[in-house]
Amino acid sequence: MSVIITLKSGKEISIFRRHPWIFSGAIKNIDGKPKEGDIVTIVDNQGNFLAQGHYQPNSIMVRVLSFEAKAINQDFWTNRIAAAYGMRKALGLAGSSHTNVYRLLHGEGDGLPGLIIDVYDKAAVVQFHTTGMFLARKEIFNAIEEVLGDAITTIYDKSEGTMPFKGPVKAQNEFIKGNQASTIVREHDNLFKVDWVEGQKTGFFVDQRENRKLVQEYAKDRKVLNMVGYTGGFSVYAMRGGAELVHSVDVSKSAIEMTNENVELNFPNDPRHEAFATDAFAYLSDIQDKYDLIILDPPAFAKHQNVLDNALQGYKKLNQKAIEQIKPGGLLFTFSCSQVVSKENFRKSVFAAAANARRNVSILYQVSQPSDHAISIFHPEGEYLKGLICYVE
Repeated sequence: MSVIITLKSGKEISIFRRHPWIFSGAIKNIDGKPKEGDIVTIVDNQGNFLAQGHYQPNSIMVRVLSFEAKAINQDFWTNRIAAAYGMRKALGLAGSSHTNVYRLLHGEGDGLPGLIIDVYDKAAVVQFHTTGMFLARKEIFNAIEEVLGDAITTIYDKSEGTMPFKGPVKAQNEFIKGNQASTIVREHDNLFKVDWVEGQKTGFFVDQRENRKLVQEYAKDRKVLNMVGYTGGFSVYAMRGGAELVHSVDVSKSAIEMTNENVELNFPNDPRHEAFATDAFAYLSDIQDKYDLIILDPPAFAKHQNVLDNALQGYKKLNQKAIEQIKPGGLLFTFSCSQVVSKENFRKSVFAAAANARRNVSILYQVSQPSDHAISIFHPEGEYLKGLICYVE
C-alpha cells in the first residue's frame, strides 16, 4: 500500500499551481515508513488526493511524477518519454538532417524530475539524479527502446557522478544497449566528436546550441577569444562565421586536444585557430586589446545556495577582466549555468564588473537555454542557463 503524506493546511497551494517539488516544511504527517525512492501519495489536510511522486528524505521531500491518481507503471514511463520525443520532433530536432544531437528529456521540464536523456545521433545517454528515477531505470530503458526504436542503437547510463552522495544506491556508468563510446555528431551542420564515456556531463554541452549559432552570426572579421572553451563548440561556430582568428582557452589539456580535433574536423589545416591549456583568470590578465569578441562560459561557480556570494564575486571578477581588456566596439558573450544564480543576480554581477572597469556597456540580448531544455511554466527554477550579449564601447 502506498505511503500517504499529508500536507499542512494551506500548503496544497503549490500543488494546485502544479509545482513539482514538495518541501519538508509543508508536511504535516507521514503515514508509513517510506524508503528513499519510494512512490508516495500526497493528500491535503482533509485527505483529498493531490499528487504522487518520489520520496527523498531531505529538504525537497517529494518530487512529483503525476498530479493524477494513475498507476506509475511501464505505460506511464513510455507515455512520458513519447510525449517528450513528440515535442522534439515538433521542434524539428528529432529527425533533422542538420542537427542530430539534442536533449530528449529534461527533468522537471518534461514532467520527470531527476531524469536527463541526451541523444547523440544513434546513442542515448541517460543520467539519473534521484534514487526514485534510478529504481525505475529498467522501465525507462524499455521506454527509450519502445519509443525511439531503430533510431537508437546505444544506450549508456552515466549516473555514477549524478546520484545523491548519501543515497542508498550507488550507480555505475555502463552500457545498457550496444557498446559505442563516441561518435561524430552534426549541430547546425558543424561537426563535433562526442565521447560520452570520458567527456563531462553526458559528453557535450547541448544547452549552448543556439547561443553558439548567435556567435556565428557576429563573428565575421572579428578576433575571437573562447574562454573556458571545453571542446571548442563556440570556436567552431566563430570560424564558420568568418572570424579573422579564434583562440580557445581551457585549463584541461584533454579538452584542448578535443578542441583542436573538432576544429580540424570542420576546418582542416586552418591557421586561424590556436588553443591554449591555461587558467582563464591568468590568461585574461594581459590580453592587451587583442580581441573584439570574447566568450565567457565557465562551469557552475555555485551549485548550492551557501556559496552563492562567492560565485557572484567570481562572475564579477571574470567579467571585469574581460570588459577591461576587450577592444573598443567589442562584443562580450557571457554566461552562467549555476541554477542558484538568478538572472537578476547574474546581471548585477556583470553590471558591477562594467562599473569597476569604467567602460560603457550595452546589453544587446538576454539569452537562455534552448527549447529542448524545456522549462515548465510551473517550475521557473528550471531556467538554469542565463546569458548576456553585450556591446562594449
